[in-house]
This record gives sequence, C-alpha cells and structure tokens, in this order.
Amino acid sequence: MTAETPATADEDGSGGKMPLLDHLIELRSRLLKSLLAIGLAFGVCLYFARPILGILVHPLVVAGQGKLIYTQLFEAFFVEIKVALFAATMVAFPVIANQLWKFVAPGLYRKEKRALLPFLFATPVLFTVGACFAYFITIPIALKFLLGYQGEVGGVTQEALPSVGNYLSFVMQFIMAFGIAFLLPILLMLIERAGLVTREQLISARRYMIVAAFAIAAVFTPPDILSQLLLAIPLVFLYELSIFAIWFTGRKRKTGAEAAPVEPLEEA
Repeated sequence: MTAETPATADEDGSGGKMPLLDHLIELRSRLLKSLLAIGLAFGVCLYFARPILGILVHPLVVAGQGKLIYTQLFEAFFVEIKVALFAATMVAFPVIANQLWKFVAPGLYRKEKRALLPFLFATPVLFTVGACFAYFITIPIALKFLLGYQGEVGGVTQEALPSVGNYLSFVMQFIMAFGIAFLLPILLMLIERAGLVTREQLISARRYMIVAAFAIAAVFTPPDILSQLLLAIPLVFLYELSIFAIWFTGRKRKTGAEAAPVEPLEEA
C-alpha cells in the first residue's frame, strides 16, 4: 500500500489515520461552528436580557428584597451583557457538545463509542439538575439566611442594598458550581472505566473526599457556613452515589459477559 492510498475505517469501527493538518482543519471547523452557535444564541439572549435577568432575580424577590442598585453608570449595561453571554453558553451547550463529539468520535472504536454515548447524554441532564437545585433550593435558602442580618443593630438600621452586578455574580457562581458539582458521578465513572481507579480505592478515599468537598465548597460559594454546607453535603452524597453506580454498572457488565455465548474453537 502506497502513501497515497486513502485512509479507510478499521473493521472494528474506528476511523482511519488522518494527517495532522487535516486534524487541525477539522478542529478549526468545529471551533468555528461552536463559536457561531454561541454568537447566534448571544444575539437572541441579548434581546431578551431583561426578561432573563428577571428570572435570575426572582429568588431575591421571593426572599423579600425588592430593590437592586448599581453604583457605576455602566454597571447595568455590562450586567445585561453578562446575562446574555451566560444564557447563550447554556443554550449553545448542546451544539458545542455535538461538535466535540463529531471531532472525537472518528478516532474511537465502535465499543468505545457505545461506552461514551451514555455519558455524553447524561452530562447536560446532570448539569441542568444541578443548576435547578441551586436555583430552586440553594439560592433561596442562602438569600433568606444572608438577608436575615437586616434590622436594628445598636440603634442603627442595617439594610441590605445589593448591587445588580454583585447579585448576578452571586447567582451565576451558585448555578455554575452546582451544575459542575453534579457532574461528579460522570467523572468518577469515566476514570473508573478507564482503569485509573477502582471502586475499592474510592471507598477507602471517602474520608479525604469529605474534606475535599468542604474545601471545594469554601472556594466556590460565599464565605458563610450555610452556603458551604449546601454545596458540600450534595458533593458527599454524589460521591456515594458514584460508588453505587460503579458497583451497579460493573455488576451489569459482568452479568452480560457471563451471558454472552462462547464460540467453539475450530478444529485444525
């Protein structure tokens, strides 16, 4: 076979070899399509920036705070830009994930594709569950706790006047932190499937995970202890859920392997 022979797919379903330049061209094409999706979504979300911001400030209104201020003339403008970019990233995520899969999939074997597809579909689902958990449960509890410091202190009225920029950063930080945290089962199951860790190692590292969960919560949440607990406790729960999911999927794979028919050896 000469060097000019075109690359063909292997029998087991993997793509053929591709020159480095073709890889770079393919990567550029996928990146441009992803950026185009974000740009189009940004244009639409910028038009609806105020209604989207209204959704984000709803937990604050429910908590009894009906006023937001901005202390710099350009702050309100940049808040709408941040809202539009944040929403555009969420809306365009399926397109980005699809482009990433199309770039990676040709180099995978058929068995590897079947193994990765469930994780690909589960990623946006778990991220959405984490974001909804933050929006509907964690943020209202944290706001109620933090706004509870209002009142009379030594004869002086203490009143919360959050700026729109600070509040938006607060909400986005919670949503992103919980969305990413809820991807922990996928991460642990992937590295276990790759053979980097075992279920027994994860069980033995449980005490270290508890410490790590509180350290992560301290970094990605406001400094009050309640907000940290609201992230650390779900992280520990998700870690335990990951250990159970690894046991369940491993048992299922083992059962499937035992049930698979064994082909008889051909006689010479």
